[in-house]
Amino acid sequence: MGTAEGDAAPADATARGPGTQRLAADAVLLGFVRALRAAGLDAGTERLYAFLRAVDLLRPGMRADVYWAGRATLCGGHDDLDRYERVFAAYFATRDASARRPSRTALPPRLRLAARQTVAAPRDTGDRKPSGPPTATLASSAEVLRHRDFAGLDAAERAQVRRLLAAFALQGQTRRAARRRPARRGGLDPRRTVREWLRRGGEPARLRRHARMERPRRVVLLVDVSGSMAPYADALLRFAHAAVRGGHTEVFTIGTRLTRATRELSHRDPDVAMAALAAAVPDWRGGTRLGELLREFLNRWGQRGMARGAVVVLLSDGWERGDPELLGAQMRRLHALAHQVVWANPRKARPGYAPLAAGMAAALPSVDAFVEGHSLAALERLAAVVRGTADAADAGRGARRA
Repeated sequence: MGTAEGDAAPADATARGPGTQRLAADAVLLGFVRALRAAGLDAGTERLYAFLRAVDLLRPGMRADVYWAGRATLCGGHDDLDRYERVFAAYFATRDASARRPSRTALPPRLRLAARQTVAAPRDTGDRKPSGPPTATLASSAEVLRHRDFAGLDAAERAQVRRLLAAFALQGQTRRAARRRPARRGGLDPRRTVREWLRRGGEPARLRRHARMERPRRVVLLVDVSGSMAPYADALLRFAHAAVRGGHTEVFTIGTRLTRATRELSHRDPDVAMAALAAAVPDWRGGTRLGELLREFLNRWGQRGMARGAVVVLLSDGWERGDPELLGAQMRRLHALAHQVVWANPRKARPGYAPLAAGMAAALPSVDAFVEGHSLAALERLAAVVRGTADAADAGRGARRA
């Protein structure tokens, strides 16, 4: 339980010792950096260490000091500031009026984080009551929330998850484009070199060089909205909304019908986008025809170019009402077209899970990465796989073992 500035630390926090408190606080800060990475900030290891050192030099129990330490060390440019503030406001959110979005001109509220508190010196407070109300939630609660299953959240926790999902970013692996751009290093650019010589009247000039441009691969999300996926559909579609806002992403919903939802999810406001999507998708909480709908996707869009060289992500529990052999055949077609096929299954996180469902078992041989999709932390790992980081290799080995 957090307290307003000036209140004494709770007894259980002091009893654990400074070493345990430091580890707990570092876990909170590391979770915050992971949330920033999921939002698209390039918060690498060097910036992480700089952030932790800055927090130690300041007052680690103060919300404002954590905010400014992170803003100074984790943001690489002006474009990162808006995402940083949105993630900070969602991650360190409270349910009372004291938790407001940090302003660029005013300090955030100075709320003490209990995970990093030390023994406070006794002070003569008399009968005077604390000047401010205690905070209702802690930053550490957001770290715990990252690992909670979406299906078991209450209304307040779902609201905080939605704020964190709004700051997500999903970007595919980069690919080398056919076009080239001027560069200091690379192959010789004969045209620009000859033009430079002609401009100088034939006098020797520096050789001009060029290199191939790199562009992010297209990402295609196929989101299952059938009845068995009802506890997870809202969170996964909000994740898809954040991906569409980042660009280079197409979204389809699958159930008893295939619906292209990219236009509806392109609204800036997540609630407006979800309302538009609810009106456009006619098969909420129906059955699942994965094989037939995947065939329809490949025939109408995928074969013509949308899936070629793309990272295709299926977010589904794998329950198939139709023929599993049809799903297996269409997955093989998809695997031949796409650069990478990723399957995110919310049920995979359950103890003792095995891909025994007929649809999941038929599709798995054509899946490059088989990951979980039940929590914020799982979606962060999914985003890392789509980006092509080291997590992708582990996920691929998991798919082959399954």
